[in-house]
Amino acid sequence: MTTDSHSLAHAAACDDLDLTLSEAGTGRPVLVLHGGGGPATVAGIASHLSRTAHTLTPVHPGWEGTPRPDWLTGVDDLAMAYLHLLHDRGLRNVLVIGSSLGGWIAAEMAVRDTAGAISGLVMIDAVGVHIADEPITDFFALDARGVAKHSWRDPDRYYVDPAAIPADQLAIRQANMATMRVLAGEPYMHDAKLLRRLSRVDAPALLLWGESDRVVTPAYGAAYAAAFANARLEVVPEAGHLPHIEQPEATLALIDAHAHRTDTPDAT
Repeated sequence: MTTDSHSLAHAAACDDLDLTLSEAGTGRPVLVLHGGGGPATVAGIASHLSRTAHTLTPVHPGWEGTPRPDWLTGVDDLAMAYLHLLHDRGLRNVLVIGSSLGGWIAAEMAVRDTAGAISGLVMIDAVGVHIADEPITDFFALDARGVAKHSWRDPDRYYVDPAAIPADQLAIRQANMATMRVLAGEPYMHDAKLLRRLSRVDAPALLLWGESDRVVTPAYGAAYAAAFANARLEVVPEAGHLPHIEQPEATLALIDAHAHRTDTPDAT
């Protein structure tokens, strides 16, 4: 399928769910899943990979003003919706990349992928599991300055004063957070059953972690990686919760190498 780098489409993953989906490039299919900050946070990954792959970058329902059906109330619902998307498109040998909340969605997809469509995972500072000694920072309890301090190695560079954000953009951000509360607010940012299910995932997983992440620490990432049957952790120096933004060159190089290792076009 040939797609334009600016293609934006609506894809029906379920009968009453229209996904807003950006597509670009040709080649191996790569599903890129954003975190709470929205699709702009993973745009650099999608743009980079679209040079050699067919990237699909959905907007999670409820983000950026998109509709969310009443039944879509959990990360498991999103995982199934995206698996249906892969199935409906007839996609195989799919690399799934997820940042933060998107990484959690990727893990939930992998444990449910009975058709074997997914051949590789990249999870970037993912949430989604409970690690007793490494609690996930309560993102909802933080003000904007606190979010910056926990998310970035260099918070002063990335902090934006909410008072400086136009009212319409601030409303979108607030609606995004309201959706995240619905999907991941209770239990907070995890599925209690997910950790023990990961040992059944055959697809090789790369867990990328910012060395200075204070939302979910590298120790949390190490425990997450250890739960998979075939996974490894790579810590990115001088980066926080979004290493692909603070250290794009190093992060993209690791993603490229994993994409190459997991490309199995002849697998059935």
